Amino acid sequence: MTALLEIKNLQTEFKTEDGIVRAVDDVTLSVRAGEVLGLVGESGSGKTVTALSILRLIEKPGAIVGGSIRFDGRDVLALAEKDLTELRGDRISMIFQQPKVCLNPVLTVGQQIAEVFLRHRSMEKKDALDQSVELLRSVGIPSPETKVSAYPHELSGGQAQRVMIAIALALTPRILIADEPTTALDVTIQAQIIELLRKLCETTDTALIIVTHDLGVIAEIADRVAVMYAGQIVEEASVEELFDTPQHPYTVGLMQSMPTLGDRRQRLNMIPGSVPRPFHMPVGCRFSPRCRARVEHGLEKCLTDPPALTGETRKLRCWLEGKE
Repeated sequence: MTALLEIKNLQTEFKTEDGIVRAVDDVTLSVRAGEVLGLVGESGSGKTVTALSILRLIEKPGAIVGGSIRFDGRDVLALAEKDLTELRGDRISMIFQQPKVCLNPVLTVGQQIAEVFLRHRSMEKKDALDQSVELLRSVGIPSPETKVSAYPHELSGGQAQRVMIAIALALTPRILIADEPTTALDVTIQAQIIELLRKLCETTDTALIIVTHDLGVIAEIADRVAVMYAGQIVEEASVEELFDTPQHPYTVGLMQSMPTLGDRRQRLNMIPGSVPRPFHMPVGCRFSPRCRARVEHGLEKCLTDPPALTGETRKLRCWLEGKE
């Protein structure tokens, strides 16, 4: 199938007093209609900046300095501001972190959902509010006729997240980007939100890019997974391949750090060292200073030569590929 969204060699930088930080470096990704792509990695790996770059939401002192982003055949980086505004929220929508912070505290839930229809569909106000009630019902908000008049502070965390999902899906976008959609929610609500996203995407054939550090969430919903480390994709595979046979040492470390349900004696693995500072990236592989596998195989080139991301359906950025 033809990719709905194609990102090639994306580079996004931020100018700081201490120098330039390349938060996203040579990222190549694609997603097809109806597909769920998981973007996973530690905090600071570049996941959110990648997501924001897709919609050109990078503000100064940040800037996209290289690569290409094509949506449905259109060059997103070349779009005029008017066309970009029409694209956002209509064809591509995003669910941001911390829904209660993103929602306007002085507008009701109904007003904030209706604004999407008023801006993009030129609906009458009453029709937009009626449609808002139906959207709240579709995302599982109890008593939507009442909740449409509620203010954000009157909602629970799970309800606020459902409202954000309703806003994002109001116009049935082709792609939905969800940035840490289950953060700060309890386990039960997390499961409900993941199931809701899965069903909504299945019924509308909307592609979903889910950004998270939680491998459990990825296992539940993703079709394909891209693992990010220090601004780069280090491994990409189907969710089954990734969990059955992780290949990059960083992915292996993440998997081994996951607790096993019911095993109270389990000793979790810890990846040695820490994420490199953005101004002092390793010369070779960015994971090499923390990589046990590099030491075991005695590979010195990992310290001096940056590996490329290679492969077709399964991709890997590692000099250890093919070694036992």
